Order: sequence, then C-alpha cells, then structure tokens
Amino acid sequence: MAIARSIDRRALLVAGATALACGPAPIRAQPVAGGRPVRVIVPFPPGGAVDITSRLFAEKLGTALGQTVVVENRSGAGGLIGADVIAKADKDGSALGLISATTHCAAPFMHARMPFNVQQDLLPVTQLTDGALLCVVNAEAAQRNGWTDFRALILWSRANPEQVRMGSSGSGTSSHLNISAVNRFADAKILHVPYRGGGPAINDLVAGNIDMMFDVMPALMPHVEAGRFKALAVSSGDPIPLLPNIPGMKSFADLGLGDHSLVNWNVVTTAGGTPPAVVQRLFEASQTVARQRDFVERLRPLGYGVVLSDSPAAAAEMIRGETPRWQRLVEISGARIE
Repeated sequence: MAIARSIDRRALLVAGATALACGPAPIRAQPVAGGRPVRVIVPFPPGGAVDITSRLFAEKLGTALGQTVVVENRSGAGGLIGADVIAKADKDGSALGLISATTHCAAPFMHARMPFNVQQDLLPVTQLTDGALLCVVNAEAAQRNGWTDFRALILWSRANPEQVRMGSSGSGTSSHLNISAVNRFADAKILHVPYRGGGPAINDLVAGNIDMMFDVMPALMPHVEAGRFKALAVSSGDPIPLLPNIPGMKSFADLGLGDHSLVNWNVVTTAGGTPPAVVQRLFEASQTVARQRDFVERLRPLGYGVVLSDSPAAAAEMIRGETPRWQRLVEISGARIE
C-alpha cells in the first residue's frame, strides 16, 4: 500500500503553472491556534539542511494558513530538545516542526531516558522530505591511498583496520548509524570519530585530521566543488537526481551492501493530542506548500526530495513501518546515550 508519494516533474509542471497563475491561495478555514502566530521549531542549529528547509517551509506556510508563522531554533541533544518543545506545546497546532527519522524511530532505542513519549507526545502531520547522506573523503588522502572510488576505500579499510577515520556530528546520528551498518555488512574497518556537531568534523576533514564523512550535502558540496573533498557514494540504494554519477549502495552488492540503504526523512509534526480538525488543516496547508514548484526546486541543492503522505494517518503508518529498521541500525551501532 502506498503511504507516501514523490513529487515527479510532470506534477511539478502542473503545480508550477497553477502557482504562477494564481499564487498559493490561503486555505479558507478557522485559523490555527485562534489566529495566534504559529511557531515552526527547528531542532538543529541555523545554516544546516533542516534549518534551511524549515525556513522555506515556514515562509510559505504563513501564506497557506493566512496567518503569521515564526521560526525558532531549539537545537541540542541530536534534535531531542526541539522535539521536546513541540511535544510539550499547546495542543492547538501552534507549534510544529520537521522531525527526523532518528528522533521518531531511533532515539527511543538509544536514549536511556527520553524527555517525552514519541508515540503519545508527537503527532505526525505529513512526511515532507527525504534525503541520502553523501560519502566524501579528504582529496589528498584519497590520492595518497588510492581511494579512487568507494570500493577501493572499503578494501583499503579491510587491509588497514581503523586507519580510515570517519567523523560525524555525534554518536547516535544517522551518520554514525550508517557507518556502523557499512562496517557490519561490508566487513569494513572504519573508525568512527564523533564530534560535537558537523562543523568541527568538517574542519578536521579539510585539515586532514580525519579521512572521511557520511553527512548531509549542503555543508559538504562546497568543499567537493573546490576540490578539497572527493565524493565517493551516497547512502541510498540508488544514485540521487542531484548527483546521478555518484553510486548508491546497490552498486556495491559484491561487498555485502546491496540491501543496505539509509535515507533520512523529515515529518511535519505537532503536539500529541491536537484535535483532528487542526491536524487536517495543517496537513492541507503543508501539502499546499510542498506542491509549489519553487519550494521543490529550492530543496534540490540540499539533496532533499519532496515526499508527501496521503494523510496524517499514513504518515503515522510510515513511521511505524520504519521503526524496526532504525531499531536494528541502533543495535548494530551499539549507540547508547545515558
């Protein structure tokens, strides 16, 4: 049963023509939260892919709802602080945000104590995006060690255990879960080096203090384009439209990675217990935003595609279906946060 759908180009052309002709019309209904400003909570720092996406979304959501929408960055604890703000907000749709797969599906299995109950306190509205991680290596290290492609990197790591050092923005992140799975399935011997955020890890990768990263694209691509990093693979099974010549994991089936695919996704989420009529209004407004051609096109450089749920219930079903897979990734990684 299909529970989410990607926005294809033909649909974009129709939606774009409509938007250009008419503009995004506000939904005619009672205002959310009695007309008070709606907060879009960003659970990560400014400048990252989720922050950029959230700001684009908030800008257009205000028009779709016909009321003021403001953005608040509430980062920390791998996204849990921002999610906790949403979970404890008024149950009237006045607070929502883009909450990732790691929060919805992985966090309950790696945190000894959660500040909220994911199933009860977070209410999915619709899936909005998905995106793969990009594998990059320091270009000088790649040339020195013969890492001409991802296969060469894996084979080199087998022969030189824990000599390939991969930085991440922290333990339990999608980058950490992904490299743990690569190590397990491909018998690779890559050393995970957690940092307090992606920025310091990228700086060390530029300096050659670490060798590689699997991470979201906006912070990595400028270094790829400048020749400091070499892009080797994406974490999805297949290549992505933005980088069609960079292979996905299916290309390395001979290494044991043919069935591995990690695609992180974000779901528009509000406080649990919000009335169904309010959730439906947020759903319709979010879909109005996501069908606008310029919104979709502005997400492309981030490596994000727009994927919409058929209903709030379908979004919840998607999360339930994804949870066992993310639980397995947590178990493979051994991530445990006290």
